[in-house]
Amino acid sequence: MSRQQDEQGVVLTAYTSNSEALPAISSTEQTEFPGASRRTGQYNVQRGKAAGAALGSSSGKAPYQRCSSQDSLDEQAMLDYFKEVEIIQCSGDAETQEDLQLKVADEGEQEEAWLMEAGLATLFDESASDGEDSIVLLSTLTRTQAAAVERRVETLKQTLRKRNKPYSVPDVREIFKPSPASQSQDEAESTERSGSNKQEVEGLGNGVGPDAPGGGADAETDINLEVSFSEQALIYKEGLKITQPQNDADDRLPDFKVSQDKTGQTRVGDLSAEDMKKVRRLVLIEMSALFDTCGIEVKAHKALKVKVRESGLFGVSVSTLLEQDQRRMPGTKVPLILQHLISHIEEQGLDTEGVLRIPGAATRVKAVCHELEHKFYEGMFPWESLKQHDAASLLKLFIRELPYPLLTVEYFNAFISVLKLPTNKQQLQALNLLVLLLPEPNRDTLKALMEFFQRVIDHKDRNKMTLNNVAVVMAPNIFMCKGFRSKISEQQEFAMATGTANIVRLLIRYQNLLWTIPKFILNQVRKHNMENQRKMNRDRAVKKLLKKMAYDRERASNKQESNAEAEEGFIRVQAPQFSMVSMAVQLTEDLKASDVLMRFLNQERSLSVKREDLCLYEMGGNIKERCLDEETYIKALLELNPSAEWVIKSVQH
Repeated sequence: MSRQQDEQGVVLTAYTSNSEALPAISSTEQTEFPGASRRTGQYNVQRGKAAGAALGSSSGKAPYQRCSSQDSLDEQAMLDYFKEVEIIQCSGDAETQEDLQLKVADEGEQEEAWLMEAGLATLFDESASDGEDSIVLLSTLTRTQAAAVERRVETLKQTLRKRNKPYSVPDVREIFKPSPASQSQDEAESTERSGSNKQEVEGLGNGVGPDAPGGGADAETDINLEVSFSEQALIYKEGLKITQPQNDADDRLPDFKVSQDKTGQTRVGDLSAEDMKKVRRLVLIEMSALFDTCGIEVKAHKALKVKVRESGLFGVSVSTLLEQDQRRMPGTKVPLILQHLISHIEEQGLDTEGVLRIPGAATRVKAVCHELEHKFYEGMFPWESLKQHDAASLLKLFIRELPYPLLTVEYFNAFISVLKLPTNKQQLQALNLLVLLLPEPNRDTLKALMEFFQRVIDHKDRNKMTLNNVAVVMAPNIFMCKGFRSKISEQQEFAMATGTANIVRLLIRYQNLLWTIPKFILNQVRKHNMENQRKMNRDRAVKKLLKKMAYDRERASNKQESNAEAEEGFIRVQAPQFSMVSMAVQLTEDLKASDVLMRFLNQERSLSVKREDLCLYEMGGNIKERCLDEETYIKALLELNPSAEWVIKSVQH
């Protein structure tokens, strides 16, 4: 929307004209597989005021007839994309915006920033405060992750040498040099892990395609979350000798399957902030290792100028919006204006043909935008008069006018480069890692959007909006940052169209998997925590020997009681928030987290909280805190974390 310059400030673009950042995408037909399972939405949208009479159908007509079975990114779908681009250009919302240039990191600067973000600043700066933690982190890395660190340390070392600057970057051979005491143990673990990895991903790298006789069709759709993605990519590459990305003529979206893990899935939000910090560092290293293994270079960018609005609704950063929303409604994770727009579109019915595709009237949308800015927070905006297509246009405008891309400047190129990876599975794995790398406000907002898009698609028989239709309409709004079209050729623009639409398809279709923390990352966090505990125990032994001895005697007594219960086939479950402080639960092979919660509810009948607001937590031992998936088998998890305690708490969704 065109507004006064002093209101909107400068809007950031995350596009780089380097054609290498654009994936080479085939325009061949791509077909959607039906039947993707979908979990209930993670975010509770705050409902707006009761809407007036719902619009039975749109008064606008589509410029051409479409069929609800249109499932491929064909020529007609691409027309939708470029029509959306034209609508964006004609809307005038970027008329007075100044295009910002992105700064490509200087030689060595990117490596320094990467090492700092990965928690490894001590590798180039001896004064960094995370020296001990860096050593522990390095001890948890896989061979491909270690190679990614080595590559960046060596590049930084060479850069500093060229500048004739004094540097304290250690030799990469010294970084990962094992201590004599642990060398034999590490070698044994490495051998065992390498053999296990090869067996677990054998179907990925045997040189047999899914369509060949006896080929591993199941292996192509099975997602292994227990082995590092970059390790799987290396085995795949070595087995198939792939040198160039391959795009199948019939590149369909399969129904990927994740084998059941008895220790439970871990979703975003299940871990403590301290453990999530470790997750993010490991995910950054793993994401870089995955792209390195596949020979894909991804350069991060940063803006030269950043000047944005500090209040309001449109053209305000997600983090700023949440700050002002949380003052009104503590615990808000998704901007209230976005929640209200989604709620309003749904209240008026998702059966409306062309919802999200047919634009609202430009002059009316402009007026409504101005009115929202002044009346939204006062609760005076007349939601009952807002037409559905106008609300959809406002939702897209909100996304486009974010001063920073929802996918962030830092990882924008990485998202675009995902489709350079050789298989759908690796593309999905890279997206999983990138989603986990997003700042929490961006990640939560993106998830709310993907859940909404899926609900629109669920009504495709009536609204004619299939997965592909939604993807091609929303892709330019998510990826077309300010001023970006002027920097690319028509050929690049078409590649960008098909590529970004495919990325949005993957984000929508596989959102339940993408917002999950892989088990191999969680296992590395557990190892990190155990190493930290060993170091803390050694320090405590030196500093507080007498006090520790008394503490250990008391703890040993308590532990004997706890272990005695476990040996007798019981676990002790704590519930400090409730009147029943603790209870003993018999431990069986089939005992799940859901069973523990059900037994607690049967005994605690006076609870005021809902069943869905209760969670069984794994606490202590090799994890700080983890909200358990209800399908978690307690005995299997106890074997992984013998020192864990079990606590029932209420959680705020």
